[in-house]
Amino acid sequence: MNSILIIDDDLEILKSLKIFLKRHFDLVEIIQKPEFIPSQLERHDFNAILLDMNFIKGRNDCEEGLSWLSKILKIDPEAVVLMMTAYGDINMAVKAIKEGATDFITKPWENQKLLATLKAATKLDKTKKENIKLLSTQKQFAKDQDQEYGEIMGESEPIKSMLSVLKKVAKTNANVLILGENGTGKELVSRNLHNNSERFNSVLIRVDLGSLTDSLFESELFGYEKGAFTDAKESKPGRIELANDGTLFLDEISNINIANQAKLLSVLQNKKLTRLGSVKEIPVDFRLICASNKSLTELVNQGSFREDLLYRINTVEIHVPPLRERLEDIPLLFDFYFNQFKNRYNKENLNYSKTLTESLKKYNWPGNIRELKHSIERAVILSETNLIGINDFVIKSSNTIQKSNLTLDELEKQYILNTLDKNNGNITNTSEILGISRYTLHRKIKKYEI
Repeated sequence: MNSILIIDDDLEILKSLKIFLKRHFDLVEIIQKPEFIPSQLERHDFNAILLDMNFIKGRNDCEEGLSWLSKILKIDPEAVVLMMTAYGDINMAVKAIKEGATDFITKPWENQKLLATLKAATKLDKTKKENIKLLSTQKQFAKDQDQEYGEIMGESEPIKSMLSVLKKVAKTNANVLILGENGTGKELVSRNLHNNSERFNSVLIRVDLGSLTDSLFESELFGYEKGAFTDAKESKPGRIELANDGTLFLDEISNINIANQAKLLSVLQNKKLTRLGSVKEIPVDFRLICASNKSLTELVNQGSFREDLLYRINTVEIHVPPLRERLEDIPLLFDFYFNQFKNRYNKENLNYSKTLTESLKKYNWPGNIRELKHSIERAVILSETNLIGINDFVIKSSNTIQKSNLTLDELEKQYILNTLDKNNGNITNTSEILGISRYTLHRKIKKYEI
Protein backbone atom coordinates (compact mmCIF):
# COMPACT_ATOMS: atom_id res chain seq x y z
CA MET A 1 0.00 0.00 0.00
CA ASN A 2 1.37 3.41 -1.03
CA SER A 3 0.33 6.24 1.29
CA ILE A 4 0.98 10.00 1.21
CA LEU A 5 0.43 12.72 3.81
CA ILE A 6 0.21 16.34 2.61
CA ILE A 7 0.36 19.35 4.94
CA ASP A 8 -0.37 22.85 3.57
CA ASP A 9 -2.35 25.83 4.87
CA ASP A 10 -3.93 26.41 1.44
CA LEU A 11 -7.05 24.25 1.17
CA GLU A 12 -7.27 24.68 -2.61
CA ILE A 13 -3.73 23.29 -3.02
CA LEU A 14 -4.62 20.34 -0.77
CA LYS A 15 -7.78 19.52 -2.72
CA SER A 16 -5.99 19.83 -6.05
CA LEU A 17 -3.19 17.52 -4.93
CA LYS A 18 -5.59 14.93 -3.52
CA ILE A 19 -7.65 14.80 -6.74
CA PHE A 20 -4.50 14.28 -8.81
CA LEU A 21 -2.60 11.90 -6.50
CA LYS A 22 -5.41 9.57 -5.39
CA ARG A 23 -5.32 8.04 -8.89
CA HIS A 24 -1.72 6.96 -8.26
CA PHE A 25 -1.58 6.17 -4.52
CA ASP A 26 -3.73 3.98 -2.28
CA LEU A 27 -4.10 6.60 0.45
CA VAL A 28 -3.76 10.38 0.27
CA GLU A 29 -4.38 12.24 3.53
CA ILE A 30 -4.48 16.05 3.66
CA ILE A 31 -4.35 18.42 6.67
CA GLN A 32 -4.30 22.22 6.87
CA LYS A 33 -2.96 22.59 10.39
CA PRO A 34 0.42 21.03 11.20
CA GLU A 35 -0.73 20.47 14.81
CA PHE A 36 -2.57 17.39 13.51
CA ILE A 37 0.63 15.79 12.17
CA PRO A 38 1.39 13.69 15.30
CA SER A 39 -2.12 12.16 15.39
CA GLN A 40 -1.91 11.33 11.67
CA LEU A 41 1.46 9.63 12.15
CA GLU A 42 -0.03 7.54 14.95
CA ARG A 43 -2.85 6.32 12.69
CA HIS A 44 -0.90 5.66 9.50
CA ASP A 45 2.56 4.58 8.41
CA PHE A 46 3.03 6.97 5.48
CA ASN A 47 5.50 6.21 2.71
CA ALA A 48 6.06 9.91 2.03
CA ILE A 49 5.16 13.21 3.69
CA LEU A 50 4.73 16.40 1.64
CA LEU A 51 5.29 19.36 4.01
CA ASP A 52 4.87 23.06 3.23
CA MET A 53 7.64 25.33 4.50
CA ASN A 54 5.39 28.27 5.52
CA PHE A 55 2.04 28.20 7.31
CA ILE A 56 1.57 31.67 8.78
CA LYS A 57 0.45 34.25 6.23
CA GLY A 58 2.94 37.02 5.75
CA ARG A 59 5.88 34.93 6.97
CA ASN A 60 8.35 33.50 4.48
CA ASP A 61 11.26 32.57 6.72
CA CYS A 62 10.39 28.84 6.52
CA GLU A 63 11.17 28.41 10.23
CA GLU A 64 7.82 26.79 10.97
CA GLY A 65 8.34 24.21 8.23
CA LEU A 66 11.84 23.41 9.54
CA SER A 67 10.44 23.13 13.07
CA TRP A 68 7.80 20.61 11.97
CA LEU A 69 10.38 18.71 9.96
CA SER A 70 12.37 18.28 13.16
CA LYS A 71 9.26 17.12 15.08
CA ILE A 72 8.33 14.59 12.38
CA LEU A 73 11.84 13.09 12.39
CA LYS A 74 11.74 12.81 16.18
CA ILE A 75 8.52 10.80 15.91
CA ASP A 76 9.85 8.71 13.02
CA PRO A 77 13.60 9.08 12.30
CA GLU A 78 13.19 7.08 9.07
CA ALA A 79 10.34 9.23 7.67
CA VAL A 80 10.68 10.36 4.06
CA VAL A 81 9.78 14.07 4.07
CA LEU A 82 9.62 16.30 0.99
CA MET A 83 9.39 20.07 1.44
CA MET A 84 7.09 22.27 -0.69
CA THR A 85 8.59 25.68 -1.35
CA ALA A 86 8.33 28.69 -3.61
CA TYR A 87 11.20 29.41 -6.00
CA GLY A 88 12.53 32.13 -3.70
CA ASP A 89 12.99 29.65 -0.83
CA ILE A 90 15.39 27.26 -2.57
CA ASN A 91 18.21 28.04 -0.12
CA MET A 92 15.90 27.18 2.78
CA ALA A 93 14.92 23.96 1.02
CA VAL A 94 18.58 23.02 0.77
CA LYS A 95 18.90 23.76 4.49
CA ALA A 96 15.92 21.46 5.13
CA ILE A 97 17.66 18.63 3.28
CA LYS A 98 20.72 19.11 5.47
CA GLU A 99 18.42 18.79 8.49
CA GLY A 100 16.88 15.53 7.30
CA ALA A 101 14.41 16.19 4.46
CA THR A 102 14.66 13.83 1.50
CA ASP A 103 13.88 16.28 -1.31
CA PHE A 104 11.88 19.41 -2.15
CA ILE A 105 9.21 20.38 -4.67
CA THR A 106 8.80 23.92 -5.97
CA LYS A 107 5.49 25.75 -6.39
CA PRO A 108 3.91 25.86 -8.88
CA TRP A 109 4.74 22.28 -9.82
CA GLU A 110 4.49 20.19 -12.93
CA ASN A 111 2.18 17.24 -12.26
CA GLN A 112 4.35 14.60 -13.89
CA LYS A 113 7.50 15.84 -12.18
CA LEU A 114 5.66 15.91 -8.85
CA LEU A 115 4.38 12.38 -9.42
CA ALA A 116 7.84 11.08 -10.35
CA THR A 117 9.37 12.68 -7.22
CA LEU A 118 6.69 11.19 -4.93
CA LYS A 119 7.01 7.72 -6.49
CA ALA A 120 10.76 7.87 -6.00
CA ALA A 121 10.17 8.94 -2.39
CA THR A 122 7.78 6.04 -1.67
CA LYS A 123 10.23 3.60 -3.23
CA LEU A 124 12.99 5.00 -1.02
CA ASP A 125 10.76 4.58 2.04
CA LYS A 126 10.07 0.93 1.20
CA THR A 127 13.78 0.29 0.63
CA LYS A 128 14.57 1.85 4.02
CA LYS A 129 11.97 -0.32 5.73
CA GLU A 130 13.20 -3.45 3.96
CA ASN A 131 16.76 -2.67 5.05
CA ILE A 132 15.63 -2.11 8.64
CA LYS A 133 13.70 -5.37 8.55
CA LEU A 134 16.70 -7.17 7.06
CA LEU A 135 19.03 -5.75 9.70
CA SER A 136 16.57 -6.66 12.44
CA THR A 137 16.26 -10.18 11.00
CA GLN A 138 20.04 -10.52 10.84
CA LYS A 139 20.38 -9.36 14.45
CA GLN A 140 17.68 -11.77 15.59
CA PHE A 141 19.29 -14.58 13.61
CA ALA A 142 22.64 -13.76 15.22
CA LYS A 143 20.97 -13.72 18.64
CA ASP A 144 19.31 -17.09 17.97
CA GLN A 145 22.63 -18.47 16.77
CA ASP A 146 24.35 -17.22 19.90
CA GLN A 147 21.69 -18.93 22.02
CA GLU A 148 22.14 -22.12 20.02
CA TYR A 149 25.90 -22.09 20.48
CA GLY A 150 25.84 -20.65 24.01
CA GLU A 151 28.75 -19.09 25.79
CA ILE A 152 32.26 -20.49 25.97
CA MET A 153 32.10 -22.78 28.99
CA GLY A 154 34.88 -24.28 31.00
CA GLU A 155 37.01 -24.01 34.09
CA SER A 156 40.03 -25.93 32.83
CA GLU A 157 43.39 -24.22 32.46
CA PRO A 158 43.45 -24.51 28.63
CA ILE A 159 40.10 -22.70 28.43
CA LYS A 160 41.08 -20.06 30.98
CA SER A 161 44.23 -19.38 28.96
CA MET A 162 42.25 -19.07 25.73
CA LEU A 163 39.65 -16.76 27.33
CA SER A 164 42.44 -14.52 28.58
CA VAL A 165 43.67 -14.03 25.01
CA LEU A 166 40.10 -13.49 23.76
CA LYS A 167 39.49 -10.75 26.31
CA LYS A 168 42.61 -8.89 25.21
CA VAL A 169 42.03 -9.11 21.47
CA ALA A 170 38.21 -8.78 21.23
CA LYS A 171 38.08 -4.98 21.66
CA THR A 172 40.76 -4.42 19.02
CA ASN A 173 40.29 -4.48 15.26
CA ALA A 174 43.13 -6.98 14.81
CA ASN A 175 42.77 -9.86 12.35
CA VAL A 176 42.51 -13.17 14.21
CA LEU A 177 43.36 -16.71 13.13
CA ILE A 178 41.59 -19.44 15.13
CA LEU A 179 43.29 -22.84 15.03
CA GLY A 180 41.81 -26.07 16.32
CA GLU A 181 40.59 -29.54 15.45
CA ASN A 182 37.18 -30.15 13.92
CA GLY A 183 34.42 -29.87 16.49
CA THR A 184 36.34 -27.85 19.07
CA GLY A 185 34.15 -24.74 18.77
CA LYS A 186 36.04 -22.39 16.47
CA GLU A 187 32.81 -20.72 15.30
CA LEU A 188 31.80 -20.14 18.92
CA VAL A 189 35.12 -18.38 19.48
CA SER A 190 34.52 -16.20 16.42
CA ARG A 191 31.10 -15.20 17.78
CA ASN A 192 32.64 -14.38 21.14
CA LEU A 193 35.17 -12.11 19.42
CA HIS A 194 32.46 -10.36 17.40
CA ASN A 195 29.99 -9.93 20.28
CA ASN A 196 32.65 -8.37 22.48
CA SER A 197 34.04 -6.09 19.78
CA GLU A 198 33.13 -2.52 18.90
CA ARG A 199 31.32 -3.95 15.86
CA PHE A 200 28.82 -6.00 17.90
CA ASN A 201 25.88 -3.95 16.58
CA SER A 202 26.74 -4.90 13.00
CA VAL A 203 26.54 -8.30 11.33
CA LEU A 204 28.82 -11.31 11.53
CA ILE A 205 29.00 -12.94 8.10
CA ARG A 206 30.30 -16.52 8.04
CA VAL A 207 31.66 -18.16 4.89
CA ASP A 208 32.31 -21.91 4.92
CA LEU A 209 35.21 -22.11 2.51
CA GLY A 210 35.31 -25.87 2.94
CA SER A 211 32.04 -26.20 1.02
CA LEU A 212 32.73 -23.45 -1.54
CA THR A 213 34.04 -24.56 -4.93
CA ASP A 214 36.88 -22.65 -6.59
CA SER A 215 34.57 -21.51 -9.41
CA LEU A 216 32.11 -19.93 -6.97
CA PHE A 217 34.73 -18.21 -4.82
CA GLU A 218 34.64 -14.80 -6.56
CA SER A 219 30.87 -14.58 -7.09
CA GLU A 220 30.13 -15.57 -3.47
CA LEU A 221 32.75 -13.38 -1.82
CA PHE A 222 32.91 -10.39 -4.17
CA GLY A 223 29.37 -10.42 -5.65
CA TYR A 224 28.40 -9.79 -9.25
CA GLU A 225 26.51 -7.45 -11.54
CA LYS A 226 23.53 -8.40 -13.67
CA GLY A 227 24.72 -10.16 -16.81
CA ALA A 228 28.19 -10.95 -15.45
CA PHE A 229 27.59 -14.62 -16.37
CA THR A 230 24.76 -16.74 -17.77
CA ASP A 231 22.75 -17.14 -14.54
CA ALA A 232 23.38 -13.59 -13.24
CA LYS A 233 19.84 -12.31 -13.80
CA GLU A 234 20.20 -9.59 -11.18
CA SER A 235 23.00 -7.88 -9.28
CA LYS A 236 24.02 -9.40 -5.96
CA PRO A 237 26.43 -8.20 -3.27
CA GLY A 238 29.06 -10.67 -2.09
CA ARG A 239 29.68 -11.86 1.45
CA ILE A 240 32.54 -9.38 1.94
CA GLU A 241 30.30 -6.47 0.97
CA LEU A 242 27.57 -7.71 3.34
CA ALA A 243 30.12 -7.77 6.16
CA ASN A 244 30.90 -4.06 5.71
CA ASP A 245 31.12 -2.35 9.14
CA GLY A 246 30.87 -5.78 10.74
CA THR A 247 32.89 -8.98 10.96
CA LEU A 248 33.81 -11.45 8.21
CA PHE A 249 34.46 -15.00 9.42
CA LEU A 250 36.23 -17.22 6.89
CA ASP A 251 35.95 -20.79 8.16
CA GLU A 252 38.42 -23.42 6.93
CA ILE A 253 40.54 -20.86 5.05
CA SER A 254 43.11 -23.52 4.20
CA ASN A 255 40.74 -24.74 1.44
CA ILE A 256 41.33 -21.69 -0.82
CA ASN A 257 43.57 -22.34 -3.81
CA ILE A 258 46.60 -20.18 -4.55
CA ALA A 259 44.86 -18.10 -7.25
CA ASN A 260 41.95 -17.19 -5.01
CA GLN A 261 44.32 -16.50 -2.12
CA ALA A 262 45.87 -13.73 -4.23
CA LYS A 263 42.43 -12.20 -4.90
CA LEU A 264 41.56 -12.27 -1.20
CA LEU A 265 44.91 -10.75 -0.29
CA SER A 266 44.29 -7.86 -2.70
CA VAL A 267 40.98 -7.02 -0.96
CA LEU A 268 42.60 -7.21 2.48
CA GLN A 269 45.43 -4.92 1.44
CA ASN A 270 43.39 -2.33 -0.47
CA LYS A 271 40.12 -2.50 1.50
CA LYS A 272 38.32 -2.42 -1.85
CA LEU A 273 36.60 -5.02 -4.01
CA THR A 274 35.18 -5.20 -7.51
CA ARG A 275 32.09 -7.23 -8.30
CA LEU A 276 32.22 -9.66 -11.20
CA GLY A 277 31.11 -7.85 -14.35
CA SER A 278 31.98 -4.40 -13.01
CA VAL A 279 34.98 -2.08 -13.01
CA LYS A 280 33.75 0.00 -10.08
CA GLU A 281 35.72 -0.40 -6.85
CA ILE A 282 33.64 -0.67 -3.68
CA PRO A 283 35.33 0.35 -0.41
CA VAL A 284 34.84 -2.13 2.44
CA ASP A 285 35.62 -1.98 6.14
CA PHE A 286 35.37 -5.20 8.13
CA ARG A 287 37.09 -7.11 10.89
CA LEU A 288 38.55 -10.39 9.61
CA ILE A 289 38.46 -13.64 11.57
CA CYS A 290 39.72 -16.85 9.96
CA ALA A 291 39.70 -20.43 11.17
CA SER A 292 41.52 -23.60 10.17
CA ASN A 293 41.85 -27.17 11.39
CA LYS A 294 45.22 -27.42 9.63
CA SER A 295 48.57 -25.81 10.36
CA LEU A 296 48.85 -22.97 7.85
CA THR A 297 52.57 -22.74 8.57
CA GLU A 298 52.99 -26.31 7.31
CA LEU A 299 50.92 -25.47 4.24
CA VAL A 300 53.20 -22.47 3.58
CA ASN A 301 56.21 -24.80 3.76
CA GLN A 302 54.47 -27.14 1.33
CA GLY A 303 53.82 -24.25 -1.08
CA SER A 304 50.02 -24.51 -0.93
CA PHE A 305 49.38 -21.38 1.14
CA ARG A 306 50.73 -17.87 0.55
CA GLU A 307 53.08 -16.66 3.27
CA ASP A 308 52.06 -13.01 2.79
CA LEU A 309 48.38 -13.96 3.23
CA LEU A 310 49.22 -15.85 6.43
CA TYR A 311 50.96 -12.76 7.82
CA ARG A 312 47.94 -10.66 6.88
CA ILE A 313 45.32 -12.85 8.59
CA ASN A 314 47.11 -13.88 11.79
CA THR A 315 47.88 -10.71 13.69
CA VAL A 316 46.79 -12.81 16.67
CA GLU A 317 46.53 -16.61 16.78
CA ILE A 318 44.07 -18.32 19.10
CA HIS A 319 44.37 -22.05 19.73
CA VAL A 320 41.16 -23.87 20.73
CA PRO A 321 42.03 -26.91 22.86
CA PRO A 322 40.56 -30.34 21.98
CA LEU A 323 38.10 -31.86 24.44
CA ARG A 324 40.58 -34.55 25.51
CA GLU A 325 42.78 -31.78 26.96
CA ARG A 326 39.92 -30.32 29.00
CA LEU A 327 38.00 -33.37 30.24
CA GLU A 328 37.20 -31.59 33.51
CA ASP A 329 34.88 -29.31 31.52
CA ILE A 330 32.63 -32.19 30.44
CA PRO A 331 30.13 -31.81 33.35
CA LEU A 332 29.50 -28.15 32.44
CA LEU A 333 29.22 -28.88 28.73
CA PHE A 334 27.03 -31.91 29.32
CA ASP A 335 24.62 -30.01 31.56
CA PHE A 336 24.24 -27.20 29.00
CA TYR A 337 23.49 -29.46 26.03
CA PHE A 338 21.39 -31.89 28.07
CA ASN A 339 19.05 -29.10 29.21
CA GLN A 340 18.96 -27.64 25.72
CA PHE A 341 17.91 -30.93 24.12
CA LYS A 342 15.46 -32.11 26.76
CA ASN A 343 13.61 -28.77 26.36
CA ARG A 344 13.75 -28.99 22.58
CA TYR A 345 12.30 -32.51 22.55
CA ASN A 346 9.75 -31.86 25.34
CA LYS A 347 11.34 -34.20 27.88
CA GLU A 348 11.33 -31.87 30.89
CA ASN A 349 11.22 -34.79 33.36
CA LEU A 350 14.35 -36.40 31.94
CA ASN A 351 17.42 -36.59 34.19
CA TYR A 352 20.82 -38.25 34.06
CA SER A 353 22.62 -40.47 36.54
CA LYS A 354 25.08 -38.97 38.98
CA THR A 355 28.01 -40.97 37.65
CA LEU A 356 27.37 -40.38 33.96
CA THR A 357 29.64 -37.40 33.41
CA GLU A 358 32.51 -39.13 35.23
CA SER A 359 32.10 -42.09 32.89
CA LEU A 360 32.14 -39.81 29.85
CA LYS A 361 35.53 -38.46 30.94
CA LYS A 362 37.03 -41.88 30.21
CA TYR A 363 36.47 -41.49 26.49
CA ASN A 364 38.96 -39.76 24.18
CA TRP A 365 36.32 -37.76 22.20
CA PRO A 366 38.07 -37.59 18.80
CA GLY A 367 35.10 -35.57 17.48
CA ASN A 368 35.48 -33.10 20.36
CA ILE A 369 32.52 -31.01 21.56
CA ARG A 370 30.57 -31.68 18.36
CA GLU A 371 30.69 -35.42 19.06
CA LEU A 372 29.70 -34.88 22.69
CA LYS A 373 26.79 -32.67 21.64
CA HIS A 374 25.50 -35.16 19.06
CA SER A 375 25.87 -38.05 21.53
CA ILE A 376 23.79 -36.18 24.13
CA GLU A 377 21.12 -35.29 21.58
CA ARG A 378 20.87 -38.92 20.47
CA ALA A 379 20.63 -40.17 24.06
CA VAL A 380 17.86 -37.68 24.84
CA ILE A 381 15.86 -38.55 21.71
CA LEU A 382 16.09 -42.33 22.21
CA SER A 383 15.61 -42.35 26.00
CA GLU A 384 12.80 -44.68 27.06
CA THR A 385 12.85 -43.83 30.77
CA ASN A 386 13.26 -40.60 32.73
CA LEU A 387 16.88 -41.41 33.48
CA ILE A 388 19.76 -41.75 31.03
CA GLY A 389 23.06 -43.40 31.83
CA ILE A 390 26.25 -44.52 30.14
CA ASN A 391 24.47 -47.37 28.36
CA ASP A 392 22.39 -44.81 26.46
CA PHE A 393 25.53 -43.54 24.74
CA VAL A 394 26.69 -45.15 21.53
CA ILE A 395 30.07 -43.77 20.61
CA LYS A 396 32.09 -44.59 17.51
CA SER A 397 30.33 -47.44 15.74
CA SER A 398 28.27 -48.87 18.60
CA ASN A 399 31.16 -48.95 21.05
CA THR A 400 30.58 -47.42 24.45
CA ILE A 401 33.45 -46.10 26.53
CA GLN A 402 36.59 -47.78 25.18
CA LYS A 403 37.81 -50.66 27.34
CA SER A 404 40.71 -52.06 25.35
CA ASN A 405 44.13 -52.31 27.01
CA LEU A 406 42.67 -51.64 30.49
CA THR A 407 44.32 -53.09 33.60
CA LEU A 408 42.38 -55.34 35.97
CA ASP A 409 41.92 -52.42 38.40
CA GLU A 410 40.68 -50.18 35.58
CA LEU A 411 38.22 -52.86 34.45
CA GLU A 412 36.95 -53.24 38.02
CA LYS A 413 36.60 -49.46 38.38
CA GLN A 414 34.67 -49.26 35.10
CA TYR A 415 32.39 -52.13 36.16
CA ILE A 416 31.61 -50.42 39.48
CA LEU A 417 30.96 -47.11 37.65
CA ASN A 418 28.56 -48.78 35.21
CA THR A 419 26.68 -50.57 38.00
CA LEU A 420 26.42 -47.39 40.08
CA ASP A 421 25.20 -45.65 36.98
CA LYS A 422 22.46 -48.22 36.34
CA ASN A 423 21.30 -47.83 39.94
CA ASN A 424 21.50 -44.03 39.99
CA GLY A 425 24.26 -44.11 42.60
CA ASN A 426 22.32 -46.29 45.09
CA ILE A 427 25.02 -47.99 47.24
CA THR A 428 22.81 -50.76 48.65
CA ASN A 429 21.49 -51.95 45.27
CA THR A 430 24.94 -51.66 43.67
CA SER A 431 26.66 -53.70 46.40
CA GLU A 432 24.02 -56.44 46.13
CA ILE A 433 24.45 -56.67 42.33
CA LEU A 434 28.26 -56.70 42.66
CA GLY A 435 28.08 -59.36 45.39
CA ILE A 436 30.12 -57.34 47.91
CA SER A 437 29.31 -55.60 51.19
CA ARG A 438 28.47 -51.90 51.43
CA TYR A 439 31.74 -51.44 53.38
CA THR A 440 33.79 -53.07 50.57
CA LEU A 441 32.01 -50.96 47.97
CA HIS A 442 32.74 -47.76 49.90
CA ARG A 443 36.40 -48.79 50.18
CA LYS A 444 36.65 -49.42 46.42
CA ILE A 445 34.90 -46.10 45.64
CA LYS A 446 37.51 -44.35 47.80
CA LYS A 447 40.36 -46.34 46.22
CA TYR A 448 39.32 -45.55 42.65
CA GLU A 449 38.29 -41.96 43.50
CA ILE A 450 34.87 -42.52 41.96
